[in-house]
Amino acid sequence: MNFALPPGGVLLSLGCDVIEISRIKGVVERQGDRFLERVFTAEERAYCMSKANAHLHLAARFAAKEAVSKCFTTGIGAEFGWKSASITHGDRQEPIVILDEKGQALLKALGATRVMVSLSHTESVAMAVAALVK
Repeated sequence: MNFALPPGGVLLSLGCDVIEISRIKGVVERQGDRFLERVFTAEERAYCMSKANAHLHLAARFAAKEAVSKCFTTGIGAEFGWKSASITHGDRQEPIVILDEKGQALLKALGATRVMVSLSHTESVAMAVAALVK
């Protein structure tokens, strides 16, 4: 993803996260749907589970949610939940962050207009970088 800001755009905050794929795979094996439904939206679950190696995609989205929560300086908790950010795709398959009401309220309170995110993974780790911009 290109993190180029539009003319006059301002970077307000950055967040990043890295996670081992095996950690997500283990939690899914132990907790199954309970974990998946608590952390991921229905759209995220459908997308990831349609992939041959779903754990890679789940881990990248898990990292993205953590990275976005770090941008907001809240972490995951009462102010910003696991489903407060949903990672979907744009026309060119670029990752896009969709915020729920809590996320939208935080975005507005911080004076930001958009959350940008970039995802990546290898066979063993997934990572995400998120940015709040206005």
